[in-house]
Amino acid sequence: MEHVTVKDIKEGTGGSFLYGDSQMPVRHIVLDSREIGPGDLFVPLKGEKVDSHRFLEDVVKRGAACVLTSEHETLPEYAASYPCAWIRVEDTKAALQAFGRYMRKRLSLPLVGITGSVGKTTTRELIAAALSAKYRVYKTPGNKNSQVGVPITISEISKDDQVGVIELGMSEPGELKVISEIACIDMAVITNIGITHIEYLGSRENIYREKLTIQDGLKDGGLLILNGDDDLLKETVGKPGVRTVYYGLGENCQYRAEEIRNWDGGVKFTAVAGEKRQLVRLSVMGEHNVRNALAAIAVCDAMGMSLSEAAKGLSSFHGFEHRQQVFKGSRFTVLDDSYNASPASMKAALKVLMELPGKRHIAVLADMKELGEGSPEYHREVGEYAGSLGLSLAAVWGTDMKEFAKGLRETGDTPVAEFAGKDELAAFLEQEVQEGDCLLFKGSNSMGVSVLAERFKKLAGLSEG
Repeated sequence: MEHVTVKDIKEGTGGSFLYGDSQMPVRHIVLDSREIGPGDLFVPLKGEKVDSHRFLEDVVKRGAACVLTSEHETLPEYAASYPCAWIRVEDTKAALQAFGRYMRKRLSLPLVGITGSVGKTTTRELIAAALSAKYRVYKTPGNKNSQVGVPITISEISKDDQVGVIELGMSEPGELKVISEIACIDMAVITNIGITHIEYLGSRENIYREKLTIQDGLKDGGLLILNGDDDLLKETVGKPGVRTVYYGLGENCQYRAEEIRNWDGGVKFTAVAGEKRQLVRLSVMGEHNVRNALAAIAVCDAMGMSLSEAAKGLSSFHGFEHRQQVFKGSRFTVLDDSYNASPASMKAALKVLMELPGKRHIAVLADMKELGEGSPEYHREVGEYAGSLGLSLAAVWGTDMKEFAKGLRETGDTPVAEFAGKDELAAFLEQEVQEGDCLLFKGSNSMGVSVLAERFKKLAGLSEG
């Protein structure tokens, strides 16, 4: 944080001062007591299992500049021995969010907010890369896209940044509305409406309604940028006072891709915006990434950039760990997309696998989580899709992957090997993989697919391609 003092923390949170120097500078907001350092603000949150107020004495002793508390009416005895300031608030989480709004009001730069069921992070990275051809860009660090992460993200934007690209996540009803209002965005991008988190939201239609609450934080005169190929978004019009544009492959899209083709481990296409046309080269594969790039082009156009400038920025993006990274080795190729999984992202990954040049195409898959009561049906649907692609082999493990296997067998003649766990699967693969094969690794984080992906990269002596 720049030019923030304890006094600013008090004003921004609406709290009351218990102790300390109001002019003491504060450098960062920290939620994890293990990460506290000299000059930091510690915000103790109450979780389902742990109330972080229990760590206040420890963070004070470690040099925190300021702490919030909702548990103390008066200063604890030990606190007077340390220079750390204490601010009393009614609710630490609400106080953090209020401070996020306070910090946003101090900023004059435009903010782009991105949400969607899948592809948020990749789209965020592509937008940031494209904008960086002309502007100094601040983007959401890591996964700080939640009700407590977004205020921290906003607090870290500097006076030298010219545009911010903010990822806005959602896992429960009402969450996106809260964080979009904190961010007070100038542009909103919705990548798609899938079924991620349907376990908590009940239906795809409910997810659609929740995603549209990103507009609650969209400024009057702002821009709503929608995936025009999504069946629920393609006819959606933004709230009064904002402009709506669409991106995608269809004729209804103002930002469209033509002549899509693979090239050297990536994809290239012609971006079309009205009468303007521009060749774009990406170092990541997949039609879904073409759409993500088109969202970036729409943002750049709104920021006054040319298509050629946007294309230059997009060319600098090379993907990131465990998200559709292609590794080519002397023996075989690994497509590592093990970061997480949903039905839409698994279908996209399978399609990318089939586009890779190779002798055989093998899908190594594990369960997709957080799909609620419909999880078996969704796994079966993805299996049916996989059966239509002409895979050489599927190797799977997980409870619901049994339904994937059923769907696969019913729609094609692809052999499928089912396993109780990833260790048995790994032993099978080590014997099965042949020179020239292409392997996809995909599944939800909790299934540990990334461990398996790393194992096979090492076995093959692969280098990123």
